[in-house]
Amino acid sequence: MRFVLASQSPARLAVLRSAGLDPSVVVSGVDEDAVAASLIDPAPVELVRALAVAKAEAVFEALVGSHEGSADMVIVGCDSMLSIGGEMVGKPITPEVARERWASMSGKTGELLTGHAIIRVENGVRTKEASGTEGTTVRFGTPSQEEVDAYIASGEPLQVAGGFTLDGLGGWFVEGIDGDFSSVIGISLPLTRRLLTEIGVSVVDLWARPTS
Repeated sequence: MRFVLASQSPARLAVLRSAGLDPSVVVSGVDEDAVAASLIDPAPVELVRALAVAKAEAVFEALVGSHEGSADMVIVGCDSMLSIGGEMVGKPITPEVARERWASMSGKTGELLTGHAIIRVENGVRTKEASGTEGTTVRFGTPSQEEVDAYIASGEPLQVAGGFTLDGLGGWFVEGIDGDFSSVIGISLPLTRRLLTEIGVSVVDLWARPTS
């Protein structure tokens, strides 16, 4: 069965590969702002779940009419945002926003929320789906202004939820977490396994087999 990751995140891909999978990557191209705007005062967990569902749905629609769509597959969409100080924040995109984020996050605690959505396709037909969220508490350190400036100059925090990474340069500025490490990186292995079980797929059957 083919495992399709509906995300261009290299971090998510690396997590899955290190956990024994060999995913195909199909970028959803979903307008996240438009999806968020279509929701009426969503709770944080509802927002990340809705975004994940939209990404999985978009990739399903893109594949269903192609020759690739006739294969048995699971399509996994993900979305992550940081809840801190009563605000949900995504990717900073610009150095200015990243600097503001770090000024407000320094020395504080936030919750990294990741939404997951899975669609199962059998013989080209959508048969089952499941979705859920995972939350992990992140305790931020207090980097100096010089350290923040250097981190932002690296470009790493601009395209990641909350403006930080745990598995890269940003790991120097995180004091600790309470919860799932893989979820903070972008895709929760425990949650993904549970959702796969819901749709009748065992993760061990998706492990890449070594070639002889």
